[in-house]
Amino acid sequence: MTLKMDSAPGVKRENVLGLALIAPSILLILFIAIFPVVRTFLFSLRYYNLTDPLNERFIGFKNYVALFQDSKFYENFKNTMTFALCSVSLQFVVGFTGALLMHRATRGVSLIRGAILIPYAIPAVVVAQMFSFLFNGDFGAINGFLKGAGLIEKSFPFLARPGWAMFSIILTNTWKHFPFMALILLSGLQTIPDEQYESADVDGANALQKFIKITLPGVKPMILVVLMFRTMGDIRIFDLVFSMTGGGPANTTSTLLYQTYVFLFKDMNFGLGSTWSTIVFLIILILSLIYNRLFRTED
Repeated sequence: MTLKMDSAPGVKRENVLGLALIAPSILLILFIAIFPVVRTFLFSLRYYNLTDPLNERFIGFKNYVALFQDSKFYENFKNTMTFALCSVSLQFVVGFTGALLMHRATRGVSLIRGAILIPYAIPAVVVAQMFSFLFNGDFGAINGFLKGAGLIEKSFPFLARPGWAMFSIILTNTWKHFPFMALILLSGLQTIPDEQYESADVDGANALQKFIKITLPGVKPMILVVLMFRTMGDIRIFDLVFSMTGGGPANTTSTLLYQTYVFLFKDMNFGLGSTWSTIVFLIILILSLIYNRLFRTED
């Protein structure tokens, strides 16, 4: 009993010291992460247009009512979700293939890994310019190849056709980000003991059975990680849309974050732009909670 009483002050001092040591980090996180979110939400409750500064005023949730009554919001929401779903799915397929290739390779492993990781090292704006040239309807390399192969007679304007423009951005984004998935999934593959595959060979399992029964369960935690991070990233897609299509043609590639940029920096409507920003934040927060729920289930 006396021992517990003697140790209590020491434990308390250690707790105070620990809190004092992490206090600067907590304050920094609050300033960098929490303050902008709160500030943006407060802006969303005001009429705040830089082209009409004298009429700035508090209007409550009228910006949110206007947002949900605007068909443009639902169009951009659909474009964003379509892009995220298709892009993440393609990244997963290509990334998993790349991870298996790196894991199974016996020769030229460094060369294969370097080649796969190159796209992730290139800035997104540079990637956008590269693929804009490839998909260009007048002198693009893809049109040149298709015409040279006799598959088409006239150049096809990939970035100027609805549907094809979104498809082009999805392919570009997949090329840029699949190395991230490949790298994380590779780390999961390397944790699977070889003995499991040897036991499966003894039992007469084929390649498909080993993939379903051993490989997929072994990398399932990593799959959840990459899907969460890439889903969050693709919902926030902006740079490729801005650089390749500018939201066109006819707003078919305009996303929630791109339209937020239009309201904030083209229309100078900080109130409505902040409202769109808040909605994007809430969508990402909800998806994060869903993924965290999946993590808890897996644990």
